[in-house]
Amino acid sequence: MTVTLEVSDNVGTIRLDRPPMNALDIAVQDRLRELAEEAGRRDDVRAVILYGGEKVFAAGADIKEMQVMDHAAMVARSRALQESFTAVARIPKPVVAAVTGYALGGGCELALCADFRIAADNAKLGQPEILLGLIPGAGGTQRLARLVGPSKAKDLIFTGRQVRADEALAIGMVDRVVPAAEVYEQAHAWASRLARGPAMALRAAKECVDAGLETDIDTGLTIERNWFAGLFATEDRERGMRSFVEEGPGKATFL
Repeated sequence: MTVTLEVSDNVGTIRLDRPPMNALDIAVQDRLRELAEEAGRRDDVRAVILYGGEKVFAAGADIKEMQVMDHAAMVARSRALQESFTAVARIPKPVVAAVTGYALGGGCELALCADFRIAADNAKLGQPEILLGLIPGAGGTQRLARLVGPSKAKDLIFTGRQVRADEALAIGMVDRVVPAAEVYEQAHAWASRLARGPAMALRAAKECVDAGLETDIDTGLTIERNWFAGLFATEDRERGMRSFVEEGPGKATFL
């Protein structure tokens, strides 16, 4: 399989495996959607890692596959392309991208779907679609602008230039830069920590932040208020508060 889901200790790793560059052809896109939806459903998956292997995250779309597509073909395909990435972004659990080597075009857009990005010190990210006479089509114009701001996003999208890990960190495109050999290990540590947390509260926090960014502050506050009150019906809330009162902060264990 070109994309797999492996689960260990409540952490699911969605692994791209299409050598040499993990090009995101239609089969990979569709499989990504399937596994993102599966990871969202499975109770034994409480946090997710996106990973392309030790050498490369994903170097973008399969250009040879796209070259033979005309306007009508892409009109028919573009919604499914976006929906495969949106399925990753909407996994109702913490998601971290472990970025090694190149994350370009669709590969960069996939990393943008994560909640947190850990990049190798030799990583290169970018949206080079403009060099093909195109624009990003899997969420790049929207997610990148929301992450780093419109001006920086336009710089990267207009020029198609690649960003090294240190610049990506400086502009907020990635959240941590580590030695290449430690990328997956650190991503797993982050995911494992959150996998031990209160699953419903983490789901609520993610939905409040993501949905709130798409609306006005009053609507966002309503989303937050409803989730906040709703969590008082959960066993995790009972466990967390009881542990705080009896043992002090930070000692609760969650199912």
